[in-house]
Amino acid sequence: MTDGSLRCPECGSEHTYELGGFSVCSLCAHEWDPAHDRTEIAGDSAPEIRDSVGNVLTDGDTVTVIKNLKVKGASGPIKAGTKVKGIRLVNGVGDHDIDCRIDGFGQMQLKSSVVKKA
Repeated sequence: MTDGSLRCPECGSEHTYELGGFSVCSLCAHEWDPAHDRTEIAGDSAPEIRDSVGNVLTDGDTVTVIKNLKVKGASGPIKAGTKVKGIRLVNGVGDHDIDCRIDGFGQMQLKSSVVKKA
C-alpha cells in the first residue's frame, strides 16, 4: 500500500506505508514517526551556521575573511580582510558551508570558521 502524502526523509521516496503507528519506506526501509516529522517541518529543522565569532549567518550576508587562505592553482592567497558579498549557505557539502563568488578568484566554497559577519 502506497501513501503518496508522505515522503521518506532519508531517500525522498513516495513509496511509504504505515506499520504500527510508524511510517516505513519500502525502498530504503527507513522507519519514522510521522507526527514527529510534521513538527520538524513546521519548525526550522536546518542547523544554524555561525561565523568564527558566533554570529548566525544567513543567505545574502556580507562576510570578511579573517585569515589568509591558500587557493590551489591560484597565484596568491585570499588575503585576510577580503569582503565577500551575497553568500549562500549550503548544507551537506563536506565541511564547507558557504558558497560564494570572490573577485579575482571566482566561485568558491568557504568554511564558516574562517569568516566573520561584516
